[in-house]
Amino acid sequence: MLAALFVASSLFGLSQTKAKKGDYKFLKGEKTLTLVFDYSNMIVGKQLKEDAYVSKKVKDKNKKEAGSGDKWKESWLSAREEKYEPKFVTLINKSMFKMGMVASKEAKAKYTMTVKTVYTEPGFNVGVMKKPAFVNYLFIFTDNESGKEVGRYLLEKVPGSQAAGFDYDVGTRIAESYAKGGKMIGAYISKSNK
Repeated sequence: MLAALFVASSLFGLSQTKAKKGDYKFLKGEKTLTLVFDYSNMIVGKQLKEDAYVSKKVKDKNKKEAGSGDKWKESWLSAREEKYEPKFVTLINKSMFKMGMVASKEAKAKYTMTVKTVYTEPGFNVGVMKKPAFVNYLFIFTDNESGKEVGRYLLEKVPGSQAAGFDYDVGTRIAESYAKGGKMIGAYISKSNK
């Protein structure tokens, strides 16, 4: 029991969020912000490039049950538009509501914020033991007219887990990290522009 408690507490310690809050004053007075999500060159789990991680998972799952790896891959990729991005968009907008700014993929704004996923730890939940997912994000702000980068901020080890413990699905855990990441960057932007 003591060993399980030690493992659980040390795993929780791995997911303490670190943030470079930055200065977002260039967004003062803006009403819209264009969002772009970038998953290229993402590292997953034990320092594997995403392609290698996905290939290994597909192979292992298909070996256990034919076709299950292919279904897993489809779910892994579709979770981006179906789960992660909507959660992020909802929470960033909730955080920026008071400043009157709306962020979306469709917005025709002066600035674009690229949400680059640098690293994803999928975590796990096997009932008796769990490890939250966490994601490292790099937010790159660009002036759409000039194409010039105007800001770059890092948000690391943003945890993703459900308090009730029903996050057995990897997509559900990671989606919670995107929700928290959206909430945090939205709060930083809002606070910087009071």
